[in-house]
Amino acid sequence: MGWSSEFYQQEEKKVISVSDYAANMLRELFQCLAIILLSLLLPLSFIVLARLSVTRYLIATSAYTEPDSLLVRLFLYTNPTLLNVLAPLVSISALTQCLTGRTLSDNMISKPRLYTSWFFLFAFQICACIGIEGSIAVGIDGSSFSHERLCLLTRVMFFLGLHETTLFWSKKVVKPVVDDTVFGIETEDRVVEKVAMAMSFGILWWCKLRDEVESLVVVAEVKRDLIGSVGLVDFVGWWLYYVTAATGMVKVVKALIWLNFVLFCGNIVVDSDNAGCCTRNDDKV
Repeated sequence: MGWSSEFYQQEEKKVISVSDYAANMLRELFQCLAIILLSLLLPLSFIVLARLSVTRYLIATSAYTEPDSLLVRLFLYTNPTLLNVLAPLVSISALTQCLTGRTLSDNMISKPRLYTSWFFLFAFQICACIGIEGSIAVGIDGSSFSHERLCLLTRVMFFLGLHETTLFWSKKVVKPVVDDTVFGIETEDRVVEKVAMAMSFGILWWCKLRDEVESLVVVAEVKRDLIGSVGLVDFVGWWLYYVTAATGMVKVVKALIWLNFVLFCGNIVVDSDNAGCCTRNDDKV
């Protein structure tokens, strides 16, 4: 009897361990999917801002009459107010981290930082939902303007900058919220999340972003040439585009500096007599 009870206990432990493993795998899968989907809210907000710029330009030139509905009014007049504050804050924070390696949120304690992340995530979700549904209701997208006015280098820098900003948004805002919701504690970054994030961002860029987001710049330049004045919303969109491109440029410059250091300053000897002084070690083969 003692032997059979021990056998049943071992079998029960095996079943419990297998169920715990399956539950943990499901939680990790849900965490990964949630991080990817919520991280794409930031590039989606750029699409919303581009569609908003095109719609307001067409209304200003009497080429389009806005439908009389609450959703369209929210899209045209309420949504931009919040989105034109939140998106620049995230972009400036990402640029600051690229330049200095630190952000203002690093000095905050965990709970207020988590509450701030919750607020940003909730606000971006509301703005993205209203923006996408509103743009569908008005029937206008950001690809109405040609993107040939921007040079290839600017597009590449913006692509790199937006990818870096999206990674910053995912790490500083999305991941803490998802980790706290799913596991209750912060978890380490995994390679599979970064690869899936890069693939998702690339798909979104190829399908929508590359055709629409350049309207942020083109609309402002067209308004300046034809009307002679640029509104605050258009200026913020134009400025946001080039701030994001500057982030990409900083990443490229830092990568070139690192590559130069690896190629030409690989062997470094620290002089113990003069602290902080480094010399090349050319004697070693």
